[in-house]
Amino acid sequence: MIEQLTTRAPHLELEAGDPLFPEMLHYIEEPASRIHVIGSLGGLAAPSLAIVGARKATPYGLRCAKHFARIAALRGITVISGGAVGCDQAAHQGALEIGGRTIVVLGCGADVVYPQKAQQLYSQVLNEGGALVSEAPWGAPPTKWGFRKRNRIIAALAQATLIVEAGLPSGTFSTADATLAQGKEVMAVPGSIYAKESKGANFLIAQGAIPVIDDESFEDALMQLFGVPEVAVALRDHTGDAQAEQAVKDRDLARGTQGRVLAALIQEPLRAEALCGVCGDDIIEVVRYLSTMELAGLVERLRDGRYAATSV
Repeated sequence: MIEQLTTRAPHLELEAGDPLFPEMLHYIEEPASRIHVIGSLGGLAAPSLAIVGARKATPYGLRCAKHFARIAALRGITVISGGAVGCDQAAHQGALEIGGRTIVVLGCGADVVYPQKAQQLYSQVLNEGGALVSEAPWGAPPTKWGFRKRNRIIAALAQATLIVEAGLPSGTFSTADATLAQGKEVMAVPGSIYAKESKGANFLIAQGAIPVIDDESFEDALMQLFGVPEVAVALRDHTGDAQAEQAVKDRDLARGTQGRVLAALIQEPLRAEALCGVCGDDIIEVVRYLSTMELAGLVERLRDGRYAATSV
């Protein structure tokens, strides 16, 4: 049974030639002639990043999708993904959690709720100024070939694609192929050589994709692709270049330290002394920093005294 989306958000049809029709959809394999959109059109022309990954995601993949989506959204970048269970939904949720904008590109009708439990997620997407997009007609049911086709739309609407987890072969990998075919950058998060879910991402890095190994490498890539984040532009309008740049540096320094701690704890739980030099120079400073993260719900202290990143 097909469940229809319950929303009062505008339902729009854009045809090729319409001034609001995304230009990149003209230049892809099997160019789209019409798209169906529910929600705001603003994100279709905004700086955007596709973040996609495995449906049968590992906790590592889910964390990475959500974490890097947050960072992108904090810079004012629209996060685009496919709404699928696993890494896609984690990416949408990461953007939404900090009030960012995200776009869901569907392999069924834009007014069809798929996966079936995505009604609440899609409502949040619309409430935060995002959109649901599909080239399939209104009411079209999900099909395997429809999801394959939508991957080229995901790649076209974004300026670059981040692969957080992908097997070989996989639908996620086809999004990377479409991105490369369109002459855009692909980034990938490396994973264990023993994890089948990371074989695709590791392969892409071996073939020249930008490796995202921590927050700093991701921020550097975003700076190259999108320039100064919106928060800096907004600050600059009110405080001048020097103060804006310092505000961004202070924010990025704090977030970079936090990201390095989380990256270490995602790999394995660690004792405080193992983090000396990462978030402090001595054990007292480290424990204080970890206590602050624990209060924020980012880490938890285990019974054996080690610290672990909290679950997604």
